[in-house]
Amino acid sequence: MSLGVLAAGIAVLSGIGAGIGIGVATGKAVEAVSRQPEAQGKIMTFLILGAALCETTAIYGLVMAFMLMNK
Repeated sequence: MSLGVLAAGIAVLSGIGAGIGIGVATGKAVEAVSRQPEAQGKIMTFLILGAALCETTAIYGLVMAFMLMNK
């Protein structure tokens, strides 16, 4: 039981990477829009796509943590 809890805790740490990734991407998107405001539509499209991909890794980590907790 205790190893499952430890493994679940490690799996949840994937949320840290996702948070850092979304933060960096948002910062770069804001910088890009401030440099070239006319490209805001394209930049926001790529930002949303990238944020969704980063968030997917966090969700996978959460699902793995739940699976490991039930073992």
